[in-house]
Amino acid sequence: MSSINKNDIKQEVFDLYDDYAHDRLDRRSFVQKLSIYAVGGLTVPALMSFLMPDYQGNVQVKPDDPGLKSEYINYSSPKGGKTIKALLSKPVDVKNKLGGIIVVHENRGLNPYIEDVARRAALAGFVSLAPDALTPLGGYPGNDDQGRELQSKRDKGEMEEDFIAAYEYLKNHKDCNGKVGVVGFCFGGGIANMMAVRIPGLAASVPFYGAQPALIDVPKINAPLMLHYASLDTRITAGWPAYEAALKANGKKYEGFIYEGVNHGFHNDTTPRYDKAAAELAWKRTIDFFAQKLA
Repeated sequence: MSSINKNDIKQEVFDLYDDYAHDRLDRRSFVQKLSIYAVGGLTVPALMSFLMPDYQGNVQVKPDDPGLKSEYINYSSPKGGKTIKALLSKPVDVKNKLGGIIVVHENRGLNPYIEDVARRAALAGFVSLAPDALTPLGGYPGNDDQGRELQSKRDKGEMEEDFIAAYEYLKNHKDCNGKVGVVGFCFGGGIANMMAVRIPGLAASVPFYGAQPALIDVPKINAPLMLHYASLDTRITAGWPAYEAALKANGKKYEGFIYEGVNHGFHNDTTPRYDKAAAELAWKRTIDFFAQKLA
């Protein structure tokens, strides 16, 4: 873990990382621009280390948690007759059928943070399924930089079909009651919005700082929505007022929250963008929402 104090880091550094993490800056440009903020005792390598995810020290629910049964499965996806690898997690002693939650990763594949989130959802009393959209390219490669590079090579439409197929798989799983919701983060937030547009039977959708759908598609949404945004995430949050206006105009059921003073990725507890208070509040709201909609 880095010894850098988060409060000593300028917002511009977090904005640079956001640009890098979303492929708006290549690594060379990112390092070059980051060097401007390497002053005093800070070095560029120290800043890089500080900004990158720490998957070893931040696991809330371990893979071998005694309250869970977690295993990798493969389900069929319609494009090219392929299968997609996914982490399936559920309480160890399922007496009655449970609501299902699809957990959608960021733009870098099924990394340890998203697997952890999927286990948290299961520990809260659901059957969760966390697909890896990188499966056709060999799966999450073990680090986020390579994961982003791989995901950029996949066709967006094919990935959408992979996640819709995940919904069908989980809906028909023997331990699922047929009510399935989705929660997604960053890229996954956009997928959660897409699934709300394209799946009439979706029971609930919770996008975390996800790209909004085309406003013309809002009338197609049936699922109740809970949307989480970060006030410092000007790129994504800027699209919320128009999206909210369209939801209102079309009589859709939704709750929207903007968390003040936090960055895009505030729920991800493996990076310094994490904000504990906002993340815990947003997750509690999410679980309470699913408990209501998936019962």
